[in-house]
Amino acid sequence: MDERELRQLLDSVSSGAVSTDDAVKRIATLPFKDLGFANVDHHRALRQGFPEVVFGQGKTVEQVTGIVLELMSHGSDILVTRLGAAEGAAVAAAVLGTRYDPLSRTLTLRQKPFHDRGRGTVLVVSAGTSDLPVAEEAAVTAEMLGNRVDRVFDVGVAGLHRLLHRLDKLRAATAIVVVAGMEGALPSVVGGLVSVPVVAVPTSIGYGASFQGLAALLGMLNSCASAVSVVNIDNGFGGGYVASLINRRQPAEGA
Repeated sequence: MDERELRQLLDSVSSGAVSTDDAVKRIATLPFKDLGFANVDHHRALRQGFPEVVFGQGKTVEQVTGIVLELMSHGSDILVTRLGAAEGAAVAAAVLGTRYDPLSRTLTLRQKPFHDRGRGTVLVVSAGTSDLPVAEEAAVTAEMLGNRVDRVFDVGVAGLHRLLHRLDKLRAATAIVVVAGMEGALPSVVGGLVSVPVVAVPTSIGYGASFQGLAALLGMLNSCASAVSVVNIDNGFGGGYVASLINRRQPAEGA
């Protein structure tokens, strides 16, 4: 239940269309549901505007399935991240309607009609094709959180003309997620070309001295472009989430 749904419920109680007892039943499990192995947070959408997202890595198929079914029972859209191919296929087979994407390693289900909550477009940019799993995780996250999302892939600094060819998309976006490994230079370049926030996502792609993404992380943290902020290594979800908050309309704007 998000703020809009809660307001509708309270209005229905006020008008007499819903009884007080029925309203109490609907909100009785709003804070969370204890499944024994997980406390499913049904209050997340009301507090933060988005339902709880499930981190799939390290969870069994049964655990992920149980959490997904509990979230579905409250009408929430479903986003599971970092779910392996075998686990993702098994959960998708067990829960009707869910879709597993092996590239982004996400499992999704939209139970509500898409509602554009953004002021504009979130653009996801990747330096190389090897960065696509993390970039797609960012893109899927932003889409599931109610944003129009565009993508520009494989435009790293080794061939800067590829990026400059997409300046129209860069400058049309409200927030940009830039995903890069190796030396992590691309967010600085993008940040110097646009007037909107850039969320940098370092990836663990690179040879030995990249130290599994540490070189890219440090390079991004030391960016000389003023509008660049950085999330953790391989954290496409975090990049997509932050960009969603940047792009999100305020209630006064009709969100």
